[in-house]
Amino acid sequence: MKNFKNIIVAICLLVTLVSKGQILPVHLTTEMAQNPVAVVQNQQRLSWQLVSKESDASQIGYQILVASSEEKLKIDQGDIWNSGRVNSNKNLQIVYGGSLLKAETKYFWKVKVWNQAGKISKWSSTASFRIAPLDETLNPTWIGAITKANSHLPEGRNFHTATFNRQKKDAIINASDSLSRRSIMLRKPFTVAKEIKEAVVYISGLGHYELTINGKKIGNSEFAPLWTDYDKTVNYNTYELNAKELKNGENVIGVLLGNGMYNTLAERYTKFFVSFGPPTLFLKMKVVYKDGTEDIIKSDESWKYSKSPITYNSIFGGEDYNANLEQKGWNETGFNDSSWKKVVVQEAPKGILRAQTAPPITIQKQYNVASAKELKPNFYVFNMGQNLSGFTTIKVKGKKGQTVRVWVGESLNDDGTVGQGRSGKPYYYDYTLKGGGIEEWQPKFSYYGFQYVQIENINYKKTKDQNLPTLVDLKSKFIYNSAGEAGTFESSNAIFNKTHELINNSIKSNFQSVFTDCPQREKLGWLEEIHLNGPGLMFNYNLESYIPAMMQNISDSQRENGLIPSIVPEYVVFGGDFTDSPEWGVSGVILPWIYYQYYGDASLIEKYYPVMKKYVDYLGTKATNHIVSHGLGDWYDYGTHAAGYSKNSPIALSATSHYFYGANLVAKAAKLLNKTDDIATYETLTSDIKNAFNKEFFNVETKQYGTNSQFSNAVPVYMDIVEPQYKAAVMQNLLSDIKAKGDRLTTGDVGNRYLFQALAQNGENETMYKMNNHYDAPGYGFQIKFGLTTLTEQWDPRKGNSWNHFMLGQIEEWFYQSLAGIVADPEKPGFKHFYIQPEIVGDMTFVKATYQSIYGVITSAWEKKDGKLILKIEIPVNTSATVKLPVDKNSEIKVNGKLTKNLNFGSGKYTIEYKI
Repeated sequence: MKNFKNIIVAICLLVTLVSKGQILPVHLTTEMAQNPVAVVQNQQRLSWQLVSKESDASQIGYQILVASSEEKLKIDQGDIWNSGRVNSNKNLQIVYGGSLLKAETKYFWKVKVWNQAGKISKWSSTASFRIAPLDETLNPTWIGAITKANSHLPEGRNFHTATFNRQKKDAIINASDSLSRRSIMLRKPFTVAKEIKEAVVYISGLGHYELTINGKKIGNSEFAPLWTDYDKTVNYNTYELNAKELKNGENVIGVLLGNGMYNTLAERYTKFFVSFGPPTLFLKMKVVYKDGTEDIIKSDESWKYSKSPITYNSIFGGEDYNANLEQKGWNETGFNDSSWKKVVVQEAPKGILRAQTAPPITIQKQYNVASAKELKPNFYVFNMGQNLSGFTTIKVKGKKGQTVRVWVGESLNDDGTVGQGRSGKPYYYDYTLKGGGIEEWQPKFSYYGFQYVQIENINYKKTKDQNLPTLVDLKSKFIYNSAGEAGTFESSNAIFNKTHELINNSIKSNFQSVFTDCPQREKLGWLEEIHLNGPGLMFNYNLESYIPAMMQNISDSQRENGLIPSIVPEYVVFGGDFTDSPEWGVSGVILPWIYYQYYGDASLIEKYYPVMKKYVDYLGTKATNHIVSHGLGDWYDYGTHAAGYSKNSPIALSATSHYFYGANLVAKAAKLLNKTDDIATYETLTSDIKNAFNKEFFNVETKQYGTNSQFSNAVPVYMDIVEPQYKAAVMQNLLSDIKAKGDRLTTGDVGNRYLFQALAQNGENETMYKMNNHYDAPGYGFQIKFGLTTLTEQWDPRKGNSWNHFMLGQIEEWFYQSLAGIVADPEKPGFKHFYIQPEIVGDMTFVKATYQSIYGVITSAWEKKDGKLILKIEIPVNTSATVKLPVDKNSEIKVNGKLTKNLNFGSGKYTIEYKI
């Protein structure tokens, strides 16, 4: 929310500076990111938003200047590119057209535009971008404490059997040297002897690292770099240093390494075992001086290392820290490192080194103790008030050698202690005190999902027992991706408001390097959640730079035969339907289309068209007469049965419908990209699957599909598989089943979205309202009544394992698209044109939503007041919208106080009202 609010405040301030009749370009981005420091060569596309005090404002032309320095740009000298005036209304994804840009070089740019009346704007503020290094110039040398050959870690992964096996477990536990899994500190002194123009660091520390220069942390990332399949892609991060971070004379680079997903451990809890090698570091620092010379500091044999005070670190098991092992000033100048050992040059990871362009994970929020309970003397359980993904920060004082053990969990046992039975145990943090005052500590390389904290054998705040350490303060830190929030939603309905909060707390908890299923037990990127919650994710978060990284991971994980596994990155191979389920794998086909719809950018469709096509072809090899029969189906569908595989609906119906969905999108992609040879092939395939589906699953006499379940009938309606002449009858059967179930759903993880949207898109929003406006299970209200702060894995939290899953959060799409009525126009993707068509349902009296589109803020806010419905909307500059109201054609409609029949609008703010 902070990023979203900052953008809104900044744009509002800029609007106040715009003269009447003027227009101003703001929020400049390169490759969909503000001032990026690692733009890949030949992919520079420039964009900006527009603000104006006038209504119906638009752009008819622009001029871009790109310069090699800010000084040149200030005097309007575009020595790299001067586009001249370009007559175009396009303000997004303008392809750079200047001279060849140099790698590892920073450029500055600005833009001015002409509005619809031909008036020219002021120049925008200056933006910048830095070109990433060429692969061959990085020439990485990887260093650490031990080579992979000497570490005795298991080799790779077996894609035919589960990674979790006894041999590998023993191999990790019995590794001959703890350096194979131990956190280490690395240091490198270097000298600066001239005045610096700029200094840039390129770094990848695997699994995760913390970089310091002269003792100060560089950047604000946690768990960097983002997770990948390290056999295919290895991310590196780029940092621009400011003058204060380097000093004349000696400087010191310090790097702390941890295991992460690169090197999981067997001790304590773990979901699986996988190792790509022992902790390892690549670093390159380029220092450019004002006299034109430069120095390169790289990871090589000249570095030294020592074991860090982090004696244990596991992404799944926790972290231990012994403060008595600290070496004060180890990452600063003047430190005596004579006892440190020389690093060894290690085997490089197999993956391609790529610039990380997705946003980092950061600490976003912190919570104080909401309540504390002493279960027995010196045994405390703390409620932090919010279930989240993250870790604790403790402040303690005590004697040297005393240890504080911190247990965390998202639920409590019957006896009031913290429970980990359903979320993976044992998971804890051990901190060993050095004594001599208040000590503050938090983990660096492990996180967990928790709301409650248990600490035994301590004093709390006051020292009552001199033989025990005293906990002075406790906080929980909420970590998630720093991409920023794009939307807001609120209404008169308390259940919907709280549901929105629960869902988004769960999304944030799982918005990590990848979208995970849960932040404790698995931390795995199960793919179905992404496309089934796709519209809700897009409305709520800025995913412009995040989704391309997801698609790279999907591409990396695709097998030679075309299979896209159900989890990406595929650190563990579960096998069978848990590896190969069409409802999961089809994300690789759907995701580029979602990106195109919301951002108007077809680049992912173009880049990953071979991935999309190859996956659909793979499903074809698994089909018999176009029917696909494997997979998990409507996972966790609701009923009296145990949750798991689809029980209410045929698995083959689910699998085949997603085969159809994928083939249809590949056919559309072929048409969009003018792949003439493929258009007819995949259009024919789509038709053949549709015919086979209807023949296999549709009962012409009863007008029902499959088992007559809600999923069976909703999916063909939503996907437009049902023949037009039968659609009304199938919808009626769907409604009859919902009513027979007491206006309750029976769908699951996969089916919820199709059920919700089949109703929403076919005029049954009152049914949606009834189905979700209650406090019973299945429903969001039951979880609210249960007192939860995040969405859970099952409708009844008492039955499920994780209390922090967002897979059931598909109602977010309904909140934004139906209740608020913000609907994209598929013919003009990216919200260049869109619809405002709110649904007025139940006893609701108001709804307000905002969405930060790539063109600017869209607002839709309606309220029932004094016998009227008042709708306030905001349309970004250079876009248009059509308003559709639930009124008859003879209703009197006022816009900004004047009667009108015209509900097509250009940019601006409008108040629309009519009697109800």
